[in-house]
Amino acid sequence: MLQKRDDIRNVAIIAHVDHGKTTLVDELLKQSGVFRDNQEVGERVMDSNAIEKERGITILSKNTAVEYKGIKINIIDTPGHADFGGEVERVLKMVNGVILVVDAREGVMPQTKFVLMKALSLDLPVIVCVNKLDRPDARPTEVEDEVLELFMDLDASDEQLDAPFVFASAREGYAIKNLDDEKVDMKPLFDTIINYIPAPEGDPEANTQTLISTIDYNEFVGRIGIGKVDNGCLKVNQEAVVVNHHDPSRKERVRITKLFEFQGLQRIPVEEAKIGSIVAISGIGDLHIGDTICGVDSEPVAIPFQKISEPTIAMNFIVNDSPFAGQEGKYVTSRHLRDRLYKELNTDVSLRVEDTESADTFKVSGRGELHLSVLIENMRREGYEFAVSKPEVIYEEDENGKRLEPIEIAYVDVPDEFSGSVISSLSQRKGELQGMNPITGGFTRLEFRIPSRGLIGFRGDFMTMTKGTGIINTIFDGYEPFKGDIEFRENGSLIAFETGESVAYGLFAAQDRGTLFIGPGERVYSGMIVGECNRPEDIEINVCKKKHLTNTRTSSSDEALTLTTPTVLSLEQAMDYIDVDELLEVTPENLRLRKKILDPRERKRSAMRK
Repeated sequence: MLQKRDDIRNVAIIAHVDHGKTTLVDELLKQSGVFRDNQEVGERVMDSNAIEKERGITILSKNTAVEYKGIKINIIDTPGHADFGGEVERVLKMVNGVILVVDAREGVMPQTKFVLMKALSLDLPVIVCVNKLDRPDARPTEVEDEVLELFMDLDASDEQLDAPFVFASAREGYAIKNLDDEKVDMKPLFDTIINYIPAPEGDPEANTQTLISTIDYNEFVGRIGIGKVDNGCLKVNQEAVVVNHHDPSRKERVRITKLFEFQGLQRIPVEEAKIGSIVAISGIGDLHIGDTICGVDSEPVAIPFQKISEPTIAMNFIVNDSPFAGQEGKYVTSRHLRDRLYKELNTDVSLRVEDTESADTFKVSGRGELHLSVLIENMRREGYEFAVSKPEVIYEEDENGKRLEPIEIAYVDVPDEFSGSVISSLSQRKGELQGMNPITGGFTRLEFRIPSRGLIGFRGDFMTMTKGTGIINTIFDGYEPFKGDIEFRENGSLIAFETGESVAYGLFAAQDRGTLFIGPGERVYSGMIVGECNRPEDIEINVCKKKHLTNTRTSSSDEALTLTTPTVLSLEQAMDYIDVDELLEVTPENLRLRKKILDPRERKRSAMRK
């Protein structure tokens, strides 16, 4: 018999990137009394990962819980970037409703549509929170209309269209039901959660069913599965069976050794978890996302798991074989690389890893460049050394054997004076302009439909083109027939001719040939890319060349050489820059670009064969 747990609410906070989800969770934690009055609390406390703190974005979904009026509210903070949409999709099975956060100035954005579509498809009730009300250019009334239009576009039901609206400023710490209400605290949002989000339902007498939606890992206890108890209950030392809806052959007998529930930022050990509780379970070694933990009293029944969108971008991860290989990394062999990549599959449901014909090369597919770059950055920080190829899109074929490619919708916000150059650049990359509207502050919003491969390498050019003021957001929009060839890079590379250390004299002679990526005193090897050429072809230069000493001195012979400041590429910029015949060498200490064929004489023979 179904029963409700009126003392619990399970809710996920979903939104487009940088619309204030994590700051909102911070404020809910503070105002629920999780922190002591004198406790030092930083910004975005839920972003615990080092890369999350550095980049100011949420990458992994995280659980927390607060108490309000005797009711426990389990909150899941989700990523807002489209590349991490898989994190959002899988946690929605744990909750009974969502809070859709929308920026009071930017309004509806691509990921807003994506996450709302996923919530509506699961028939989850939605609370709309129009955030950042304190912005001087906020336009909450217009944004409210945009959200209602989005609901209608997504064919929301009448009940979903009656979603309550709350207006808030997470930074200022208040929420209001109506725009003319007094701005005090977050109680209106808390009350809306309790009144509108339904209590979890389940049968406490039925066989246990707990769907694992998230996997965490701890060096001391191993794999930790996180999920919601749908039916029955879980107890410490309980015998259980692990089954999977998509793998009927899976049926593993296990024992639950530890159970944890969430309280604030902590996990509290418990002896028993009842229906509606979100719990962390340890003691099961081979546990995966999508598994269902069932009791042994009757035939186990697996819970269907949300189908995760397929990857659209792939790269090759290759054992580093450059002249400097093995000098800076701790893990350098193919065995290390393979084990680490397959280990990532345990926690990242959007990632795909495949072996190739070469034992030293692995094909890794993800949802976008940022998705893969975060994996690369994590690996280099852990001490791995390897090389990666240029990101390439994943093609499909229709029933007639014609090639299909992934298409994205790009929303581009640019100052009015740069809109012409951005339209021209995206059009050259096979983009089709769908809409062009003025927005506040002298900006224009452009909407493009563009092949995913047309966006590879574009962000760096875009930031240069708009002098760092432009914003681009994209979302996957399905597959369409191949749009034709795109010329990505107009310029060739400057390639080091010999191995050694770069010196000012050699760099000074080379800087007129293009833009340098290195300064003096850096180790280089033959075949390493040290800059971008002014011409379409590659040019070999000797950056290790020293000035010959002579017996004669002139008035100008000892003048200091003036070098231009080198352009130091970030990881994403380096991934964007490399061409199909180039590799990015990644070590814990350096990022280096190089040609696939290192020896200059072999490169000349290869060019002649072409």
